[in-house]
This record gives sequence, C-alpha cells and structure tokens, in this order.
Amino acid sequence: MESQVRGGTRWKRFAVVMVPSVAATAAIGVALAQGALAASFSVSGQQFKVSADKLVGHQFSQYGALDSGKGLDGKDEAHPVAVSAFETAEITNMCQSVVTPIPFLNKDITLKLTAGNKGKDVKASKLYIDVANLDAEGAVFSEMDIGVAAGSVTKGPRPKSGEYEQKKANPYGFAQQADSAVLTGVKQTAWATTAGTFELSNLHMGLSFGSGEKFECY
Repeated sequence: MESQVRGGTRWKRFAVVMVPSVAATAAIGVALAQGALAASFSVSGQQFKVSADKLVGHQFSQYGALDSGKGLDGKDEAHPVAVSAFETAEITNMCQSVVTPIPFLNKDITLKLTAGNKGKDVKASKLYIDVANLDAEGAVFSEMDIGVAAGSVTKGPRPKSGEYEQKKANPYGFAQQADSAVLTGVKQTAWATTAGTFELSNLHMGLSFGSGEKFECY
C-alpha cells in the first residue's frame, strides 16, 4: 500500500503518543491507511526504535541539537540528538517500535510498525530523524563535507523556520553533509521522525503485550 492519496486530509504534523487506547490506535491506523502521513512521529518522553535492512538517502546533512518536550510525568525534558536530514530516501524493510509501561497492569505494551519488506521500498521526502544512538553494519558517503557550520549546510532539506530555536540547535555548531548516504543493517533509537511525505508499501501495525526483541524491532 502506498501513501499516495490525492484527496482527503494531510496533516503537517502528526503526533503519535503511545497510549493504551483502542480509539487512538484506530485513528492512527486509519490515517496511515488513507495516506495522511505527511508526517511526524514523536513520542513524548520516550525513545523509540527504528531498524532497516538498508537506507539510501540523497542530499544528506547532519547536525547536533537538543530536542525539548514534555516527559511522561508532564515535566519539561531536553534530549541531545543528532539530526539526520535527507532530501529523499528509500528504506528497505523499515520497522519502528515503541514500548509503554502500563503501571496498573504491571505490563508493557509495544506498538510496532513495519513496511517496505516485500520487494518495494518505503519512500520518504524531506526526512528528518532525531537520533540518540545509531548502529549500522556499513555506511558509505559520497562527496562528503565534514566540519561545516550547521547554519551553512547546502545539502539536504534546510532547517525549517524556527527549528533552531525549537530544537535548541546552534547554527554555528558542527555539521557534516554529503551528496548521498547508504547505510546497511541499521539499528537506531530516536526521539522524533518527521517527513514531508512517506510512501509506505506493505504497511502493518500492531499492538502486543510485552517488550524485548520478540516484540520490538530489535
């Protein structure tokens, strides 16, 4: 299934806050099914896992920032991240998962989303991933510039108006950029993922009681 609906709703920002609510989960599923994923996944106060067999990104830039938001206890929190930005990207066998503990049940609930795993890649444009940790079996960058100022990057999607203030990024801080980036065997944790559009082929989303490798992406 591809996210190519021409009519209907398109949200500029779409917040997925993992709660034990059938209604909320159904709404997310309907939005994904209708292609209304002009998209932002952000989990308040929680990291989530992302994995992929392969990510091919075009016009890549990366810079440091502090993501800010409300934690699960309602208090303001700040998280150091490396923002990886791609003008376009193709992702093979993508998985995203997030675990939320349910204290009154003394159990965890895992939401897991998979796509691009049956011969047709996930496609994204203007993709930003706020990464806390990244492991990859391999990484190849072409025409790479290292040590440019974050506010002077010429490759990849430009930081949106006000983004430096929102993310507490220093426009004079360290950044790097490349014409392309190819990562294989990717496993990462992130605080937010945003994109102009996602095209999700063979989408599946499910909820499970439990956590760990059996239920999460890795």
